[in-house]
Amino acid sequence: MAAAVVAAPDINRLLNLAQQRYGADGAQKVRLWEDLLRGAQPLDEPEKVRRVNEFFNRNIAYGEDPQIWGQSDYWATPLETMGRGIGDCEDFSIAKYFTLKLLGVPVDRMRLVYVRAQMGGPYSRISQAHMVLSYYPSPEAEPLILDNLTSDLRPASRRPDLSPVFSFNSEGLWVGSVAPGGASAGSATARLSRWRDVIARMQAEGFE
Repeated sequence: MAAAVVAAPDINRLLNLAQQRYGADGAQKVRLWEDLLRGAQPLDEPEKVRRVNEFFNRNIAYGEDPQIWGQSDYWATPLETMGRGIGDCEDFSIAKYFTLKLLGVPVDRMRLVYVRAQMGGPYSRISQAHMVLSYYPSPEAEPLILDNLTSDLRPASRRPDLSPVFSFNSEGLWVGSVAPGGASAGSATARLSRWRDVIARMQAEGFE
């Protein structure tokens, strides 16, 4: 199946904004990201997924929203994440999702998934909220999990530490399952105000 045609971001605008807001280091991250887009464009889809996951896991440090933004919960645009060079699990997942979308991966093959992540080993009862990106090579296939905690792309069955709560993409919101046939719980943009907000800020930056 041919890759979907997706409008290219305004790279010059993104570079200028990165330079103005974050200085030379932020602009350099955007240049590396542009190199990723150019280099990955002719590759097959699984390799695009691998490279995008690896790029963000290598180039972005992990931090919490109060530390980064002074807010309890803030969803950063990919430009903000790259500019600051740091993000939380939502920021990693959002940046990977939109980068893969730009590379022509259909959005119906991807979902951002809120999970409860088991901490402290298989017998622990401690868990915390976490977000990952799931990628479906085909509608019937088991999804691969893109996680900022590891660059190892594992199928969902090999991540028993993750318990899905709900998942979403640009087309909808699903509760309690990452399966493509899960019952829709309505529009993601209607249910998730932060998702709507981050998309609007991306458009203002020249991303979409």
